[in-house]
Amino acid sequence: MTKHASVAPHGFSHEEQLDRLGQVAVHVGLGLRPGQELVMTASIDALPLVRRITEHAYKAGASLVTTLFSDEEATLARFRHGSDESFDVASGWLYEGMAGAFKNGAARLAISGENPSLLANEDPEKVSRANRARSKAYMPALSLIAGFDINWTIVSYASPAWARAMFPDDPEDIAVAKLWHAIFAASRVDTPDPVAAWAAHNSALHARTARLNAKRYAALRFRGPGTDLTVGLADEHEWAGGASTAKNGIVCNANIPTEEVFTTPHKARVDGVVASTKPLSYQGTLIRDIAVRFEGGRIVEASARTGSDVLNKVLDTDEGSRRLGEVALVPHSSPISKSGLLFYNTLYDENASSHIALGQSYSKCFINGSALSPEELAARGANTSLIHIDWMIGSGEVDVDGITAAGAAEPVMRGGEWV
Repeated sequence: MTKHASVAPHGFSHEEQLDRLGQVAVHVGLGLRPGQELVMTASIDALPLVRRITEHAYKAGASLVTTLFSDEEATLARFRHGSDESFDVASGWLYEGMAGAFKNGAARLAISGENPSLLANEDPEKVSRANRARSKAYMPALSLIAGFDINWTIVSYASPAWARAMFPDDPEDIAVAKLWHAIFAASRVDTPDPVAAWAAHNSALHARTARLNAKRYAALRFRGPGTDLTVGLADEHEWAGGASTAKNGIVCNANIPTEEVFTTPHKARVDGVVASTKPLSYQGTLIRDIAVRFEGGRIVEASARTGSDVLNKVLDTDEGSRRLGEVALVPHSSPISKSGLLFYNTLYDENASSHIALGQSYSKCFINGSALSPEELAARGANTSLIHIDWMIGSGEVDVDGITAAGAAEPVMRGGEWV
């Protein structure tokens, strides 16, 4: 059994903070309503947090909590012993069932914490095929999540494998304790009143989005080492950040933690070169030092120091996988960035750095987006894809300008900080 420090410096024990994280997941992340079902996914490592979340969900009036567990050893067994044709198969029946639950009003909660290098030594072709099959099967459920038809959130659990990746020189129990400390701090559960802390944080993010929406920039330009990228913004785009209202009327925080404000690029108006500033951990593969070139919204050249095979296979997933579905701004001084930690986990690393996302757009990032049809969204520049993969392009050396409709450049960030 992994050991943790019994009491943290602020006076809350590990168990108390784990319980608070469960509360934040239910009340801040989901905004779960009485009578609502909850569908949760998690690794078996996360069972202690699953139990806390389940308890708080039922206390909040959940009608039913259903958890679907995964196991990394079982995942590896598939790649090492499964037949070749098995990598083109996915559990469509499962994702159709999840989509059915969401259509009937269920909320969605995912607990992340996977080993960032789980599949690093496996055949990239098999990894790509398995991911593509899963993405296609998952689309009925993913479209409801990406469209914010439902209230959903993601929180994290400090698994031993993840902790070892972050703190390879520490004994496992110390590494896990360090990771938990970082998770609790980033999730604001180490404060006297986490719910109030989240309310104040959401207010600050909403103020930032209001200023950006008032500007109505036509594009953003990123400049830094290896980067000179112009990201045209979709017609009638809208900036979002922090808590938002899903189409079912429930206010939720989709990511715990979150430090970003984000919107939708125009799928055909992205040009230039961009270099990643942090590694991307994708489906068990660590992709380092990504460098790509866009023309007319599409990636036409791509390379990476490690994981290039997986990156290129991801880019070939479908027509939309070489185009952007999101652009997000995060100050270099965000709490996650100031921690100095590289998490090898997109949920955290994207909140330490401005970033872009390949693939699917969010309808919520359009004015009256919830009322628009897929065809209307596409006409405004929204991208469609089986994937949505964030990767980090911001740092203390990256400047961002807002480009007005008249073509004038206005400073938005300098040295990674808001102007």
